[in-house]
Amino acid sequence: MAPELLDVSRDGSVLTITLNEPRRRNPLSLAMREELLALLEQVAADDGVRAVVLTGAGTIFCAGGDIASMSDDRAAGSHRLRVFNQVMEALVGLPKAVVAAVEGGAFGAGLSLMAACDHVVAAEDAVLRSSFGGIGLGTDGGLSWTLPRRVGYGRAAEIVMFGDPLDAVEARRIGLVERVVPAGTALAEAQARAALLAARSRPALAANKATLNTGGSLHDVLEAEKHHQLDLMAGADFAEGRAAFAERRPPEFRA
Repeated sequence: MAPELLDVSRDGSVLTITLNEPRRRNPLSLAMREELLALLEQVAADDGVRAVVLTGAGTIFCAGGDIASMSDDRAAGSHRLRVFNQVMEALVGLPKAVVAAVEGGAFGAGLSLMAACDHVVAAEDAVLRSSFGGIGLGTDGGLSWTLPRRVGYGRAAEIVMFGDPLDAVEARRIGLVERVVPAGTALAEAQARAALLAARSRPALAANKATLNTGGSLHDVLEAEKHHQLDLMAGADFAEGRAAFAERRPPEFRA
């Protein structure tokens, strides 16, 4: 069944996923979370997709959770959070690069979604905010894990605990986003960046992403790097890369 709250388009090996409920500022309702999870599972298995762009329709990337549907029903809340956790694990674990295109802003769970992407392009007038505390909630969607990894503990604590809005320029300065572009151009820039990634070695990108997201000690990371590197050295893309280096030409990765 085709998703109803997501718009999906493809240009070559770049897939663009658009949160598509602009009238409500693209809230992460349970239905949208379920559609996104199913789609990410399909994308993970599709070798024809080499990079993903995630964006929101209309004037804002994502306003956060669907507050109107929340209640003190613990079972319902547990289910909603469990699905969101699965979305985040699928997004971070996706063996392809994910580029976020942020227009307008990302708030609460929308910020969590953005921070879980590998590369973020934000419009210069975008506003980012951890708005959970303003309605008496804590973070979810893995923000307590992704945010310190992006900006460090002190800045992450300030962003979460005070809940002050950040403009795109400041977000770029502290490492929360990677690129700031003129308003209205975030999607085009994100798609261009994704196309560059799609031209690179898919197995190598998947290995790099997995290694960067490896937790634990230095030893754990070194072991993960060794594991992936040995597999890559036996693969077709390394053979092509080595040949291209010797022949002084750009590599053509096809794996």
